[in-house]
Amino acid sequence: MSIDLKKVAIEPKSFPAYEEAVIQSGCLVSKLDESVGALIWTDYANPKGLADAIASNPQLTFVQLPFAGVDAFTEVLSAPVRFACAKGSYREPVAEHALTLALSLARVIPERVRAKSWGRKFADSLYDANVLIVGAGGITEELIGLLKPFRSKITVVRNQVQPLAGADVVLGLESLNEALPEADFVFLACSLTDKTRGLFNLDRFAKFKPTAYFINIARGPIVVTDDLVVALNAGLIAGAGVDVTDPEPLPDGHALWEAQNVIITPHTADTNAQVIRMFSIRIKENLAAYQGLGDWVGLVDPELGY
Repeated sequence: MSIDLKKVAIEPKSFPAYEEAVIQSGCLVSKLDESVGALIWTDYANPKGLADAIASNPQLTFVQLPFAGVDAFTEVLSAPVRFACAKGSYREPVAEHALTLALSLARVIPERVRAKSWGRKFADSLYDANVLIVGAGGITEELIGLLKPFRSKITVVRNQVQPLAGADVVLGLESLNEALPEADFVFLACSLTDKTRGLFNLDRFAKFKPTAYFINIARGPIVVTDDLVVALNAGLIAGAGVDVTDPEPLPDGHALWEAQNVIITPHTADTNAQVIRMFSIRIKENLAAYQGLGDWVGLVDPELGY
């Protein structure tokens, strides 16, 4: 049986919005069989299921992955298939969430929501602050735009030193230690790779100003969680806002819940409703490219891991 470029499978769980996106692209929703050349994979937590699907269907030429981060699929990316991820799809809500965490920390909201008395007068500001962003993808681009009204001086640390619109300084990852002591706010917005796993440990937190804030909306394992707890409680940093943790979900009773000046949100920078709507757009874009009717968006480089 020959491959039908119009037939697309959605596995392991489909949603009406995804099926509508496939239809709007000019393709047909189909069960995964030897006639299907494209697969929309919807379960980030099931890389083995995807590996099995690809192994059982060697005719597949394109797989669309559901999230910007592809760290869960590292072993699968070696397959001779074109992979695209959702990088950039969720940039607006995630950048908005990062900004919310930063502003909340600077205004000591974790302290005030628990307060039962008038308390101290204190506030930090993003205006004219030194901001360091680790990573240079769509979230960073969006965050730079949100920070523009604050006149923040923005330094971006990225894997490959290339100019980035809106950034005042762009440095390579090897320069991270030099940049940290100058930062008032440190945003973590990079992919989880072998290079970034455990990137922020106690040694790195010790390079922060004690008045600096740390915000992680990337991936939990980029941070050594126990070291973050120590950094917060020892006053090495002024506060942290994290939407991702390691482990995740963060267990009840974990020391991070009781750490000083921390905001923990349960991986809600982008909600299910937002993901479904925005991923549907990416499906349409890349199925058009799959049919030779447009440009690919969010292609994955297996060697870089993002």
